[in-house]
Amino acid sequence: MKEEKARASARVDGRGPGDGRAFIGMPAFPEAAAEAVGNDTLRANLRHATRTIRDKRAVAVAELDDWAELREAGKQIKDRTLHRLDHYLVQLEESVTAAGGTVHWAADAAEANRIVADLVKATGESEVVKVKSMATQEIGLNEALEAEGITAYETDLAELIVQLGEDRPSHILVPAIHRNRGEIRDIFRSEMGKWGRPAPEGLGDSPAELAEAARLHLREKFLRAKVGISGANFMVAETGTLVVVESEGNGRMCLTLPETLISVVGIEKVVPTWRDLEVFLQTLPRSSTAERMNPYTSMWTGTSDDDGPSDFHLVLLDNGRTDVLADEVGRQTLRCIRCSACLNVCPVYERAGGHAYGSVYPGPIGAVLTPQLRGTTSEIDASLPYASTLCGACYDVCPVAIDIPEVLVHLREKVADRGGRGHRLEKAAVKAAGWVLDRPGVLAAGERVAARTRGLHPGRLPGASGWTDSRDLPRMPAEPFRDWWRKNRS
Repeated sequence: MKEEKARASARVDGRGPGDGRAFIGMPAFPEAAAEAVGNDTLRANLRHATRTIRDKRAVAVAELDDWAELREAGKQIKDRTLHRLDHYLVQLEESVTAAGGTVHWAADAAEANRIVADLVKATGESEVVKVKSMATQEIGLNEALEAEGITAYETDLAELIVQLGEDRPSHILVPAIHRNRGEIRDIFRSEMGKWGRPAPEGLGDSPAELAEAARLHLREKFLRAKVGISGANFMVAETGTLVVVESEGNGRMCLTLPETLISVVGIEKVVPTWRDLEVFLQTLPRSSTAERMNPYTSMWTGTSDDDGPSDFHLVLLDNGRTDVLADEVGRQTLRCIRCSACLNVCPVYERAGGHAYGSVYPGPIGAVLTPQLRGTTSEIDASLPYASTLCGACYDVCPVAIDIPEVLVHLREKVADRGGRGHRLEKAAVKAAGWVLDRPGVLAAGERVAARTRGLHPGRLPGASGWTDSRDLPRMPAEPFRDWWRKNRS
């Protein structure tokens, strides 16, 4: 066990899986995407996976005659909750406490990591098992725990692949979507033994063999672990119940076997009542895995002397969410239930992949959520609102009707308001155009000069080659429209 821990700690180089520092240090989206689209293997993996998922989703959604009503209901529940978020969070704390749990409030990533590390150290343990949690990836919890001498083992199959490969997640639902079966087999063969039970001899690349190798590798960790760490898809304010939906059963093992369970959850995941789950437990599985219901839907309320963990802690994470809530346009992003449907229909994501977004939240939802949580001061965060064609496919499939294109344009305005060389030139051009348009005589003279010199016009606009390299400038007519009108219609 000590050897495993030493090897895990040796991996901490500032670029580990889920490490927020690594994401922030990445280049802006245009540069990262340009590199990604040149990777033929990556594009083939993404194309196959996203098209398969979205086609199955379309079939699953079409089975429900009331899908539009469910979508609107989900939107209304989320908006009502966000409108009174303070009330429901206090109610949640009271319900969890009454059920035997302990609630901790974390303003940011540093505070959340400190709380979790202290709770684990208080148990005397030096390792934890984790069920897939984007909130813990967001705050870089694994790296924070390693700095405290605690090893965190990912137990979701895709997260395990990412961790063993010293990689980063590239999809919300399928973090290892950028890997094919051959690559996964090679990772298991070379890396599993460094983290615990090695891969079986002669391991092939069939799904059944890979899943069995992961099952054998993880089983010893499940049976040994005394501390589990989870996220949650939903938290019910009226009962203090937390909900995790997953497809493999690893979540059920993490949530029931350890003596201590620590759940790190964003404050926006609360819903008011138990009945509200009815809507989301229909829309989430169909939107994410194209299933009528999730194979495993685990719910827990506090602690019990007879079953499950005897010690439960809930860490409520803000980390920029109240700032998002204060934005009248951007707050709709907090409706997100992390289904990943928007990623699977996005033409930009399909070609660039998740790593280009420089965040644990990739794709269209990441392009609006990450800049709001982290701000737009860094180059990569300022570039994310532009990582879209604004085609609207993401809005069409969102099960809670987040108008992602609207938020993207809103964030672009914020980035533009910050200024910069390109924006200063744009403002100067708009100001000059306004001056000309206010003076009809100047405009008419300019039109005549432009028409007479049309043979000298360049094929590309100076300073705008990024736009005109792939677009033809319209050919200038032989004479201005007003002159043509005067000759033919006056």
